[in-house]
Amino acid sequence: MSQWSQVQQLEIKFLEQVDQFYDDNFPMEIRHLLAQWIESQDWEAAANNEAMAMILLQNLIIQVDEQLDRVSQEKNLLLIHNLKRVRKLLQGKYHGNPMHIAVIISNCLREERRILAAASMPVQGPLEKSLQSSVVSERQRNVEHKVSAIKNSAQMTDQDVKYLEDLQEEFDFRYKTIQSLEQNDKNSALIKQEMLALQAMLNTLDYKRKEVLSKIGRVIHEIDMLMSNMLTEELLDWKRRQQIACIGGPLHGGLDQLQNCFTLLAESLFQVRRQLEKLDELLTRLTYDGDPIPVQRPQLLEKVNFLLYNLFRNSFVVERQPCMPTHPQRPMVLKTLIQFTVKLRLLIKLPELNYQIRVKATIDKNVSTVSNRRFVLCGTHVKAMNMDESANGSLSVEFRHLQPKEMKTSAGSKGNEGPHMVTEELHSISFETQVCLYGLTINLETSSLPVVMISNVSQLPNAWASIIWYNLSTNDPQNLSFFNNPPAATLSQLLEVLSWQFSSYVGRGLNSEQLNMLAEKLMGQQVSYNDYQLSWAKFCKEHLPGKSFTFWVWLEAILDLIKKHILPLWIDGYIMGFVSKEKERILLKDKTPGTFLLRFSESNLGGITFTWVDQLENGDVTFHSVEPYNKGRLSALPFADILRDYKVIMADNVPENPLKYLYPDIPKDKAFGKHYSCQPNEVSKPSDGGGKGYVPSVFIPVSKILNDSTEPHSPSDLLPMSPSVYAVLREHLSPTAIETAVS
Repeated sequence: MSQWSQVQQLEIKFLEQVDQFYDDNFPMEIRHLLAQWIESQDWEAAANNEAMAMILLQNLIIQVDEQLDRVSQEKNLLLIHNLKRVRKLLQGKYHGNPMHIAVIISNCLREERRILAAASMPVQGPLEKSLQSSVVSERQRNVEHKVSAIKNSAQMTDQDVKYLEDLQEEFDFRYKTIQSLEQNDKNSALIKQEMLALQAMLNTLDYKRKEVLSKIGRVIHEIDMLMSNMLTEELLDWKRRQQIACIGGPLHGGLDQLQNCFTLLAESLFQVRRQLEKLDELLTRLTYDGDPIPVQRPQLLEKVNFLLYNLFRNSFVVERQPCMPTHPQRPMVLKTLIQFTVKLRLLIKLPELNYQIRVKATIDKNVSTVSNRRFVLCGTHVKAMNMDESANGSLSVEFRHLQPKEMKTSAGSKGNEGPHMVTEELHSISFETQVCLYGLTINLETSSLPVVMISNVSQLPNAWASIIWYNLSTNDPQNLSFFNNPPAATLSQLLEVLSWQFSSYVGRGLNSEQLNMLAEKLMGQQVSYNDYQLSWAKFCKEHLPGKSFTFWVWLEAILDLIKKHILPLWIDGYIMGFVSKEKERILLKDKTPGTFLLRFSESNLGGITFTWVDQLENGDVTFHSVEPYNKGRLSALPFADILRDYKVIMADNVPENPLKYLYPDIPKDKAFGKHYSCQPNEVSKPSDGGGKGYVPSVFIPVSKILNDSTEPHSPSDLLPMSPSVYAVLREHLSPTAIETAVS
């Protein structure tokens, strides 16, 4: 079943979440019509490879054209109209930046997987629940409403200023007319009456000036309050959602809405600034005793400039955190001399700023790190922000060719650092620029979330663990000394993040039973883990009891195994995976002989095994577990084929496949049939052909179960026999000789 088919079967509350991230950037009609084709492409890789992204974009347009031809024959007018609109969108919006559509589709697919994983969970995790709080949604609506009201107030004040200007021009004209008369004429009753009218007009001018200044003051106060409270909270919430999204959580939306709010507020402040300049112009033409403009205007202008400075400083954000194209799902882990990408955005989108802002990138600027390691950035580290590269027209800049290079130091401390010291060092990539607009000069600075620098890819797992722990535990964007004394994490939140690792990286999250097993493995006992605090050392530094590796290294090896060798089986949900040996036997003991389940090895890194239940002649139940298969053996033979062809040599020396039903009672071929690579393997005879007189060979996994034991003495007792050895044995030896050889 395709991922899209699974999405369509979700409950309405989950479908509403899906509806939120499909918009005009990537219409849902295309996702629906091209579901299988879209899911078969590698959009993650294309998101960091421009040439590949261009090819996929062209192929996507071809696919749309084919659908357009089909619906044209069916005379479906509405669908024809929509497909033409989509085709125009794809060609116009993404032709200059094909990587953007790859990012959008990749994010949509990832978010679908996350929602599917969430739907399979009994309850929503605490982190995700906090991110989707109704209070947050209500505040978002309030911010948008207040920004719109402020914009309207500023525009209405414009009309008041224009009325004031017209009134003053009329006063000026009438006043100058009287001044031009002869002295005798000024004493006439008519002129005295006009003077009284002018005095009344001056009183009205004074009243209107005070009224306009009061209205301007209210607009400034409303902007100040909004920026100080709700807008600041919205921006902090967005940054927190970005942190969580970086470690596999729900996609962080809302930046376009924030950009709209920031832009409207900036436009309102500049509008108020022009109104104050107009008042200054009116002041030069007319002033009087008690005039409010010279008293109030300087204070209001100072406040407007102060708010503009703060608004611009807060609007300079890292839209997409540093990430190596080779590891798109491991952001903020950077390898020396390997390119990474990072994208920044100015949330104040004004046409006057297009190509006028040059951004400079540096590393560890004015920051002391916890080690003597120092880095410089190689590549293009100065670029101009523009509105042309982003599909949504935002004012942004993307650095695509930066490389961190470690500087040689005389201290020579690098060789003395332990493996954890390097991956616990946090560094900061900083960005600075200057905005010059309407007489204002504003210096802007921002920084990425802390990054970990590695020099060898073997350090990647522990570096990623550091990124997870940091972003789970704190919303401080620049605590580079965090690992001097890392805080404990709530186990319930950590388990939720671990499930995200599976949903985002291998397409299927963990259910409550699987998470319970991980909790027991971390705590060493079965207790309620809602309020349990887990230390950083227990997660990533201390070896598991009786093992030579940590919990995180064990889990990361499983993720790697799934991604590279058993992904389809994992996505289908046929791998129970995280189940202890004790629980495994409880589940299997009452099942039909031949029932088996698949679990990850607890003693071997990156290993998967299967255990089946059997029944002895006396009715006793026995269990058999095969030695775990690792990535080396799975590279030679697909796991589904292993399950299909697996044989054991029983007491009568007749090889047979003991695997009949996948737990609880699914026929094996029904579960795995679609993943078999070919017809069942059989040992060929010389007459079957073969190149240059050789007998064609096949791989058949075979194990031997000893007669005098109901369970294997050690894992090696069920070690699969070499296929070539088995073929030779069957071809040249009798059953008795095979028994002797195996024993």
